Amino acid sequence: MAEQQVQPLHNEKHANIKIQNGINIEFMKTQHLVPVVAHEFARIANEFPMAFVKNNETGQFQAVAMFGLEPGENLFVDGDKWTASFAPMATTRYPLGLVKHPEQDQFGIVIDEASPLVGEETGNALFENGEETDYLKRRKEALVSFIEFSQVTDAFTKFLADKELLVAQTLTVDIKGEKKDINGIYLIDEKKLNELSDEAFLELRKRGYLAPIYSFLTSTHQVARLARLKAQQA
Repeated sequence: MAEQQVQPLHNEKHANIKIQNGINIEFMKTQHLVPVVAHEFARIANEFPMAFVKNNETGQFQAVAMFGLEPGENLFVDGDKWTASFAPMATTRYPLGLVKHPEQDQFGIVIDEASPLVGEETGNALFENGEETDYLKRRKEALVSFIEFSQVTDAFTKFLADKELLVAQTLTVDIKGEKKDINGIYLIDEKKLNELSDEAFLELRKRGYLAPIYSFLTSTHQVARLARLKAQQA
């Protein structure tokens, strides 16, 4: 796979650069879990199962969409096409990204020059006469939103973890009559959720957490869809 060449975006250096819309299929082919933000849970739930994964070093949880049933597998990539009708924000930001300035509370925008979506021939111009185009301004806003959404999602996830609403779970799927276990993921404990005190439940509602929780719970049914796709591709 081509190495990334991530460089700070500059109006002179990248004066003639254009970006094609789309997702980096080469990269996505091997991604079976991708981070998601609470703001897109409702849309994710229509397509993919969601889970939480735990960082063993920090103990923090991260919400993810599942594109495959094992590492390195993405059942929604067919050749060079993305077959799902929706792609999470984490995948559509590319080939642009934000990096936080080490000293200041500012973000700088970076571009992966090696991306197949980047070139001078086709796509959306980033600069015109040294000024940012409307396209670039929109992309920048989306990057900033993603950072903000990620912070909200981290707070949401931490709240669930603190209230002990996340539980380690093994998902068992049936692929052509063969049972397969998926370990290492955490789901929202529906039983504990239903046993919350009125006060705790009210807090969930006040914080706006009920909608993403129910979307998350609904999404788990999509595991069967992954099993079907895997059986078809096998």
